[in-house]
Amino acid sequence: MSGNQDHAHASNTAHDAAHEGPIKTPKQLALAVFFAFLVPIVVIILLANYVTNDPKPAAGSVGLQEQATAARIQPIGSIELKDASSAGVLKTGEQVFQAQCSACHGTGAMGAPKFGDTAAWGPRIKSGFDALLHSALKGKGAMSPQGGGEHSDFEIARSVVYMANQGGAKFDEPKAPAAASAASN
Repeated sequence: MSGNQDHAHASNTAHDAAHEGPIKTPKQLALAVFFAFLVPIVVIILLANYVTNDPKPAAGSVGLQEQATAARIQPIGSIELKDASSAGVLKTGEQVFQAQCSACHGTGAMGAPKFGDTAAWGPRIKSGFDALLHSALKGKGAMSPQGGGEHSDFEIARSVVYMANQGGAKFDEPKAPAAASAASN
């Protein structure tokens, strides 16, 4: 029997050794538990630093910059008063036509009556100078409003007369604003 007992005891020792882990002492167990908590925390901190390290503007964070604030509170529009007498020399109808009107009226772009085309200008001329001037100042169809732009209303009126007369009209040159106000005194 002692041979069988030795064999059984050896079998138990081999069986216990097979189930034994790498942790053999309480000190090793304490270190394993400590590092089991420490390693994931360090990894999370490193990942968070990696993601937030580069300066990336977040949604809405640009809104506090001075330029953005100034852009939000600026006036929607502005008024520029022009005095015809201090503006210097008034432009002729031809000069205004070349500067502002020729892009469309020179080529007939977007349905604009071409410069000098009497057939296209005929029905418009019949409506009268005031109607043509109103269309030029307020806009009509694809033509944007011209009044209050780079040129004065008087200069726009001169260009309307210039274009209409080249299209067959016989409109008189409008009187300068200073001459009109002096005549009324």
